[in-house]
Amino acid sequence: MNKQNKHKSFNDGWLAACIVIAVLVIDQIIKIEVKTNMCLHESIQVTSWFHINFIENKGMAYGMTFINKYVLSIFRIIAVSVIGYYIWLQVKQKARTGYIVCLSMIMAGAAGNIFDSMFYGLIFNASSPYYVSYIVPFGEGYAPFLMGKVVDMFYFPLFSFTWPDWVPFKGGEEYTFFSAIFNFADASISVGMVLLLLFYRKELGTLSLKSKKDEVAEG
Repeated sequence: MNKQNKHKSFNDGWLAACIVIAVLVIDQIIKIEVKTNMCLHESIQVTSWFHINFIENKGMAYGMTFINKYVLSIFRIIAVSVIGYYIWLQVKQKARTGYIVCLSMIMAGAAGNIFDSMFYGLIFNASSPYYVSYIVPFGEGYAPFLMGKVVDMFYFPLFSFTWPDWVPFKGGEEYTFFSAIFNFADASISVGMVLLLLFYRKELGTLSLKSKKDEVAEG
């Protein structure tokens, strides 16, 4: 049994690492391709319900901006570090593989957006509606360390309608579902969170950054 547990921990650890690396690589390939081949706010219609819209934002997932950029970047780094440590604990404690997969997707997505903030401002010139961005000598970009903008591009306007005139505050206005523009890292975070809430509520109810040995000792 002990050998089986060690084998599971080894496999889950490698699986978590592979998921993080894969999400980061895919996310960065997409972002760099968009940033270096499209002008800011340029749009490519793939289908009626799927567009590639190049935008940049200073905030959190899906373009939210309610925290100072520098504080947000520091918070992200701390959050990713905590999640990484928690995944390591779960691997050691033989948690369900699916749980570790979901956590790894969330960590990878958060790390992908951190990468933009950390380095894009240092290696790219500022994006513009009038020209395509390009790589510049390191440190000569548009923003200092941790202040780079996050690249978003996926837009799914699944359907639109006009609110009836009798609807308070919204009457007569057009509404598009789903109007958020996001990136692969955001999608990884969202999918991981949804799967956690659907299938791993038991684990979420016992969140702890302590190992089983620590919990037993305190008990």
